[in-house]
Amino acid sequence: MSDSALPAGAADHRDPTVLARLVLELTLLSRHHPAARRRTPFQLDRSAYLILTRLQLGAPLSLRELAEAFGLDVSTINRQVAAMLEQDLVERVPDPDGGVARKIRPSEKGIQLIEADLELQRSGVANMLADWPDDEIDQLVRLMERFNESVEGVVRHPWPRPYRPAGSGGR
Repeated sequence: MSDSALPAGAADHRDPTVLARLVLELTLLSRHHPAARRRTPFQLDRSAYLILTRLQLGAPLSLRELAEAFGLDVSTINRQVAAMLEQDLVERVPDPDGGVARKIRPSEKGIQLIEADLELQRSGVANMLADWPDDEIDQLVRLMERFNESVEGVVRHPWPRPYRPAGSGGR
């Protein structure tokens, strides 16, 4: 996908019934995920979970870089990170490139809690897909990666994907 947003009528050639089905499934997915988090003993709130997940994918980030990654205002990220600093989930570190802004990285406690929550997530997903064949799980992962990369291309905020096999180049 190019780095420009799609023209307004770009989806006009798509079957409206298929698009309606997809929108419904995305709506259901967005409903199921928070409900599953409430039923499981996760230790992190949603914003801490998302920020720590992003920080684990790469080098420490400034507040501005975090805000850009999430498409949020810096003041929103600042409040979320301040709460995480109070809980000792993240720590401020000097910019390794010598910049003025300090960077944020997960603390030991933050790493322990995100790893525990990620394991709960992996276990829950494994249970949901227990009767799925491996090739269908692989297909689901590839299609979700492609969908998320399309969204990221439109909003211009790509996320690192460390689990992608070397040389796969995106699809």
